[in-house]
Amino acid sequence: MKFGANYTPTHDWFHTWLNPDWDSVHRDLEQIASIGMDHVRLFPLWPILQPNRTLINHKGLEDVRRMVEIAGEYGLEAYVDVIQGHLSSFDFMPSWVVTWHDKNMFTDPDAVQGQADLVAALYDELEDVPTFRGLNLGNECNQFLGTRHALHMTATPGEVTHWLESLIAPVKGRAAKQGRVLTHCEDDAVWYLDRHSFNPTHAARIGDITTIHSWVFNGVADRFGASSEQCYRHAQYLTELAKAFAIDPDRKVWVQEIGAPGNVLEQGNEVEFAEQSVRRILECSDVYGITWWCSHDVSSSLADFPVFEHQLGLFNEHGELKDIGRVVRDAIASYDGHEPDRPSAAIVLPDDVVSLDSTIRSSCSPNGAVFDYWMQQAIAGNHLGFVCQSIARDSDALALRGIHECVPFEQALS
Repeated sequence: MKFGANYTPTHDWFHTWLNPDWDSVHRDLEQIASIGMDHVRLFPLWPILQPNRTLINHKGLEDVRRMVEIAGEYGLEAYVDVIQGHLSSFDFMPSWVVTWHDKNMFTDPDAVQGQADLVAALYDELEDVPTFRGLNLGNECNQFLGTRHALHMTATPGEVTHWLESLIAPVKGRAAKQGRVLTHCEDDAVWYLDRHSFNPTHAARIGDITTIHSWVFNGVADRFGASSEQCYRHAQYLTELAKAFAIDPDRKVWVQEIGAPGNVLEQGNEVEFAEQSVRRILECSDVYGITWWCSHDVSSSLADFPVFEHQLGLFNEHGELKDIGRVVRDAIASYDGHEPDRPSAAIVLPDDVVSLDSTIRSSCSPNGAVFDYWMQQAIAGNHLGFVCQSIARDSDALALRGIHECVPFEQALS
């Protein structure tokens, strides 16, 4: 069980990659380690690492390596994102995939090959650093698909599969031999949005670990209230939902992002939210780790961020530990390493959840009946899991998951 932070540098936020202030990086990472965390997730910016499709910035790669090495000096392992991608409402796309050189990053063969080349180059740069733990393909790249995003890229589920596997392929064998992990991540549209081309099987069957990003500004806090059980249990719910789609019964779920957004939480409620959310996550089995968003507040000197983005840190912009940071520190200190039992009962989800015509995902969303049923049971003390119908038909597969009772999907819908 790992505890860490998504590292947001105090010096110039992620724009620090233009000209890193290494003294500031040392201070930031030492502060993260001081509260008992064991890892950081790092976010080099795609346009800086690969300004041209066939030009990889080796000075940029060296800067990433140096940051990973500094993290190691403070006992922190590092997971590095590659395709940035989307961060805190800003998009970072190199010029060779937009405007006059418009390319679909998911389907254009040259664009896909360029991204795969960057994955390989970054892995090559970091391969011999002992505290380098793995690569994450990019942050919530699924946002670039569909009408919700200005780029309006399109891809079929099959093309998404090809994109993910093409980017992982250059380093997959080496990572497996070296015990490093390869992951990708999406926002919760992958679990909740019908007809989205990124679907739960992509999240749960490609890569080494299933990642979830749990944010309660998705309607949970608005519908149920900032101090509701539904709000506190959202990450717990997503953790269990994500397990349903894995073929491997022992596949881990990484709560890769969870934060306390002030735009929907009541003032002063952030501390309680953090305490309760972490406690609920620790009631789940097969959790790889919890990585808080984020380490440090975004500097007040930077413009055009949503206001709450300046308030998400465990430390403020001056490196002072906040109340929410103390809560997370205390939760880490009190963790006893106990692995909870797996749920013995599970809601059965139809296998056609991946169909573009299915409405299964929306029924599992915070506005759906399945979400309501699971929450009602959890509040009553019945912690349910989830399982796909194909698994539910196989008694041996159920036994491997510790499931002895199946709740029909229709019962949850009612």
